[in-house]
Amino acid sequence: MKTSICIATLATLLLAACSSITTITSPHPGTTVAIREKQLTLPASEKLKGTSFGNYEFKAVETGFEPFYGILPLSFKGGHLAVDIIFFAPAAFFNLREVFPFYQIDVEKNVIRYRKTEQDEWQEYHPKAEESAHARVYFNEKNATAPTH
Repeated sequence: MKTSICIATLATLLLAACSSITTITSPHPGTTVAIREKQLTLPASEKLKGTSFGNYEFKAVETGFEPFYGILPLSFKGGHLAVDIIFFAPAAFFNLREVFPFYQIDVEKNVIRYRKTEQDEWQEYHPKAEESAHARVYFNEKNATAPTH
C-alpha cells in the first residue's frame, strides 16, 4: 500500500514538472504571437511543456512591422538531469529544457528578451537567420495545411 502511494506521488510530481508557466509581454501594445498551435495577444501567461529535442517556434506580429519569426530560448534543467540519472536513467532524455518564466518580444527590434525572475536583468537574444527561417517555414506549412471555410 505504501509503495503504491509513493509511486503515485512520484508520478504526479514528474508530470507536474513537465510543464511551466511563462509570461510573455511586449513593449508595444497590440502585439500578437503564435507559439506552435497557440495564438496569444500580449501580455499573456501560458503553460508550455518541457522538451529535450523540440523547440518552440514563434511568429510575432505587430502593426506597422514585418512579422518576427524565431525560436524561444529555453532554460536547461540541470537539476532535473541529476535526479533522472539517480532515480530513472532513461528519463534523462526527456524534458531537459523548459521555457523561461518571463519573455518580452520586441517585433520592432527583432529581439526576444528573457529572464528567470522579475528581479533579474533581461537577457537579449536575436534569433539566428536559420532559426528565423525554420520558424517561417513551420508557420507557412501550418497555414498551407490549415482547413479553409
